[in-house]
Amino acid sequence: MLSWLTENLGSLIIGLVLLAIVAAIVAGRVRKGKMSSGGCSCGCSGCPMSGSCHGGSTGCEGKR
Repeated sequence: MLSWLTENLGSLIIGLVLLAIVAAIVAGRVRKGKMSSGGCSCGCSGCPMSGSCHGGSTGCEGKR
C-alpha cells in the first residue's frame, strides 16, 4: 500500500488540486446564485423582456 502511494503521489496531488479548484468554482456559482435576485441580476428597468417576465409591469414588484 505504501509503495503504491509513493508511486502515484504526483497523480494524487494533481487530482486533489483539480478537485479543490472545481469545488471552489461550484461553491462560488452557488453563492452568486443565492445572492442574485434572479434573471440577469442587472435590474428590470433596462431589460427588454421585463414586460413578458413580470406580467406587463415594468418594475420588479412581480418578481418570482
